Parts: sequence; structure tokens; C-alpha cells
Amino acid sequence: MRRSRLKHVGVATLLMLGSWAASSALPASAADSPTAAKAPNAAEAPASAGLLQAMEQDFGLTRAQAEDRIAAERRATGIASEARRAAGDAFGGSWFDAGPDRLTVAVTSDATPATVRAVRSTGARVRTVEHSARELDATTSRLDRFDAPAGVSGWHVDPAANTVVVDVVRGKRADNDVQRFVSRARTAGPVTVRTVATAPRTFAAGTVGGDPYYTGNVRCSIGFSVQGGFVTAGHCGRAGAAVSGWDRSPIGTFQGSSFPDNDYAWVSVGNGWWTVPVVLGWGTVSDQLVRGSAEAPVGASICRSGSTSHWHCGTVLAKNETVNYSEGAVHQMTKTSVCAEPGDSGGSFISGDQAQGVTSGGWGNCTSGGETWFQPVNEILNRYGLTLHTS
Repeated sequence: MRRSRLKHVGVATLLMLGSWAASSALPASAADSPTAAKAPNAAEAPASAGLLQAMEQDFGLTRAQAEDRIAAERRATGIASEARRAAGDAFGGSWFDAGPDRLTVAVTSDATPATVRAVRSTGARVRTVEHSARELDATTSRLDRFDAPAGVSGWHVDPAANTVVVDVVRGKRADNDVQRFVSRARTAGPVTVRTVATAPRTFAAGTVGGDPYYTGNVRCSIGFSVQGGFVTAGHCGRAGAAVSGWDRSPIGTFQGSSFPDNDYAWVSVGNGWWTVPVVLGWGTVSDQLVRGSAEAPVGASICRSGSTSHWHCGTVLAKNETVNYSEGAVHQMTKTSVCAEPGDSGGSFISGDQAQGVTSGGWGNCTSGGETWFQPVNEILNRYGLTLHTS
């Protein structure tokens, strides 16, 4: 494990030096735009050979299909903001549909013909729905003010179903506290109740050795490099806590941390350590350069790198979800079909070469499968005024 880790660090350093020699572009920053995103360049190669291989394996695609999907997701990411502006008050949400490989934008039934034409002119498909995104977001905000029992694992907006989904753990539906919560939830707005296999948990772990960083006896994973440090999960450590690396040598300290309510933190880097704009592929794929943080839509493919289960891929299932951990609720999370395991907390979620977020928690494992939530990276950058380190 340590020998492999040293190999990754060497590759990361070479990639960083190469990017310095090839480009003078400034790194993406929280101040660059409201989303701190650098949009992907359509002229660039769709993805590395390793990433394409991982998508072939995890999605059952051919090489050509994987390339086509990545290209389609880039187009969807590029038009998502424009399509939302075109929809205006009639906007009901959007998602990437892997079937036709296009972005679908929901608009309410009172949208004018001109509005529908404007949305279609962006290249998006249009679906008519009953509830606006503003109405659905208001419903989740009302639910966020409720105290949720342990049998309720979370809630989120499902734009394709045009409803707010409340997830209840299997076997807890008849629990009195759960029934009371569900009854209150239905008064808050359009709500659908769904049964899930188990409650989510965070993915921190005890000391097992050979992985990115430790704080006390807790092992977590590095998320993304920023100028002066890296971002990670808030439940991995509190502000002021000392951090050591995979070899137990000092890295720095937690400069800011929030959990629950949020699940993000950032750690300063010093003591001979340095930052690189790279996500480890752990030998499954080549190490991935980070070029920005343009937000992938619901339905897009996404991959995760973590210190326990290494590299896995899936799809974005939902955004702006509230997750009810035993430690307390965490808001504005993104749900994915990617598996994770203890020790993966704080690790990187990336779509192509675009940083997406840091691993928070989930359910299941990488043998039987599961779902994992991440805290979006742009929120972390904006919260602490950080600059993403990009190639």
C-alpha cells in the first residue's frame, strides 16, 4: 500500500510540473464565478483511457459509447445554466437523461410558448410538470425545520418525478415517530415517501494504516487540493485538530470545519507537503487532473476516489438532499449510486476533469453496492474563500 502510494505521489508531481510548463491559466476560484466553475473545453479529449475503461466496466459500455456519453454530459453541463435562465419562473428542475443523451428541463404548465421555445433552443428537451423548482425547494426548506426521527434517512427533490422524496428505512414505516414526521411532511408540499434499505452513515474509520491522512485515531481521505491545503469532510475533524499523512508525518491542521448541518472542512498543508491538482486513480485508472468545478447534472456519470475502496463510478441521483445522520441532519448534499466504505470520507467525487464534491456518507459497501452522498465542492470554496488548485 505504501509503495503504491509513493508511486501515485510521483505521478501526481510529474503531472503538476507538466501543466505548469504547458499553461499559464489561473486556477478556478470561489471568486471567479457564483459556482467557482471552469467549464470543460469541448475541444479537449473526452477523457483519459483509464477513465473510459472504468466507465466501460461500471456502466457496461463500449469504448465508443463511453466517449459519446462523456461528450453528451459535457454538452448538458454547458447548457444547464442557460436553459434554467430561459425557463425563468417556470423552471421545474433539470437532469441528464442517459437514454437520449440529452439534458431534460422541466417547465410548469403555465410556461408560455415563447419560454418553451427558448428552452428548446438551448438544445435541451422539455417536459411539462405541475410544480416549479422554487416550490419543491421551498418544500425541502420546510422539512429542514422539522426534527426527523432515526427511521427517516433523508429527503431530496426528484426533478424527474417532480416531487420531494422522503426516504424511510425499511421496517420503520410503522414507527409512531416516523408516521408523525411523514404526516407533517405531506402538509409541507408535494411529497412522496420511499422505502430504502438502511440508514446512511459517515465513512470515517479507525486507524488501519497506509492511507491519505489521519486526525487522532480517525482515517479519512483527501478531497481536492486548494491553494494552501485541501478540502475534505467536516466529520473527519474539528478546527484546530492536527493532521498527519499516510506515513504519519505532520501535514497541517484543520482551519475550518462544519458538521452536522454541513459536512465540509479544509486543512492547511505545510511541513514539506505540497498540493497537486490531481485525483488518485489507485491503479484502476490513471491519476486524473482537475481542471475546474463545473457542476454535473442529475443523471450524469460520476466517479469517486477514496482511501479504502479506491476508485468507483456511478451516476448523480439527486441534488440538494437533506441526509439525516445519527449525529444530525446535513443539508444540500448530492446523492450518487457510487459505493463507498469506512475510510473513504472526505474523498474526491469527480466528473471527467471537473471537481464535484467530497465524500460524506452513505449506505452499503463496494461488494454488495450502495449509495453515497457528497458535499458539493463549490459550496466549500465559497464558504471559506478558497481557490481550487487546477491544472
